[in-house]
Amino acid sequence: MTNANTKQHLKEHLKQHLETRPHPRPGSDIQQTSQRTWRYAVAGLAASLVGLGLARFSYTPLIPALIAAKWFSASDVVYLGAANLAGYLAGALAARAVATRIGAVRALRAMMLLATLSFFASSTPVSFAWFFAWRFLSGLTGGIIMVLAASVILPHTSVARRGLVGGVIFAGVGLGVAASGTLVPLLLQQGLQQSWYGLGILSAVLTLASWWNWPADVRADAAPSHQPKHHRASPAERALLIQYGLNAVALVPHMVFIVDFVARGLGHGIAAGSRYWVLYGLGAIVGPLVTGHLGDRSGFGPALRAAFLIEAAAVLLPTVSTAPASLIVSSVVIGAFTPGIVPLVLGRIHELIPHATEQQRATWSHATTSFALFQAAAAYGFSWIYAQTGGDYLVLFSLGGGAVVLALAIDLGLALTTRKA
Repeated sequence: MTNANTKQHLKEHLKQHLETRPHPRPGSDIQQTSQRTWRYAVAGLAASLVGLGLARFSYTPLIPALIAAKWFSASDVVYLGAANLAGYLAGALAARAVATRIGAVRALRAMMLLATLSFFASSTPVSFAWFFAWRFLSGLTGGIIMVLAASVILPHTSVARRGLVGGVIFAGVGLGVAASGTLVPLLLQQGLQQSWYGLGILSAVLTLASWWNWPADVRADAAPSHQPKHHRASPAERALLIQYGLNAVALVPHMVFIVDFVARGLGHGIAAGSRYWVLYGLGAIVGPLVTGHLGDRSGFGPALRAAFLIEAAAVLLPTVSTAPASLIVSSVVIGAFTPGIVPLVLGRIHELIPHATEQQRATWSHATTSFALFQAAAAYGFSWIYAQTGGDYLVLFSLGGGAVVLALAIDLGLALTTRKA
């Protein structure tokens, strides 16, 4: 009887506990998942702002101050700028190996720390070699962050939101462009050395704020995989790598020459040229958010095709009209696509290679490498053409427009071939 009473008592107690225990509300799990997703996205934004936005674009407005303070000659600062591009390419090539060795999230945190350190290390002109090494390392951080940030976050994101979340991640690039035209001039009022300190402090704050907001790290070599080791890229995948590289070429005329074109080419002065750079930066902030949302709504294939068409018109616009309205539209649109093309290509990779996370990461790494190679080649090639043509900016815009027209032609040709097949 005692055992029976005890069992009955336990049953009644358990029933009462289940009835009185608060049940989770239907939408609570969805809400928590959504909050985690946006927390991850903000961490990605901070990483792209530090490693890509600040580490690359803040150098441009510092160039006149570096020359004026006699830290380096005019020719030296060009090579120092190239060191960042070389580092970016190296980072894109090394990213997956680094992630395999130490984990992707650890690699991202380490790169944000290294970028922060590069700002403080650059605050004193120890030597050209010292500065070159740190500009290279700052580029390296950008390349690794570009490859790893989205690939760490997007697997935790619903398919319907991947474009928008990718847009948030890479909006950090646009914020860096905007900061280069607004924050850096304010810092320079305090002095050149203080400007590097200011950028370093901002980078440190962003690194600390994002530190615990990354998803749980999974070592690539420890993750179980049922996917085939060798993936044969489809014609669409190979074409996308070339298109992304050609898109990099199309962006170079505005990214490198728009300020000088307005200031000296059109004779409007440095102040006017700087205003167009700020417009370029404003476009770069909203660009990835708009393109990512468009990709979610219409599909990334059609969105990418529309992007190539709009870019072609915007790059070529200065060859048709140099009126202020035309230059404003051209600057804002190309600024928007500088980071805005990234979530579109990333989303397209996920469309072409569904349910294969490791292969998506590998293809995105190849795409980033393609972009870096084409961008570096275009930067040097366009500089040479500029010198050979006696400063003919319109030739550069024409070549940039031609590159993105070719990207569009490849896309249309592939679509036509696939339809016939």
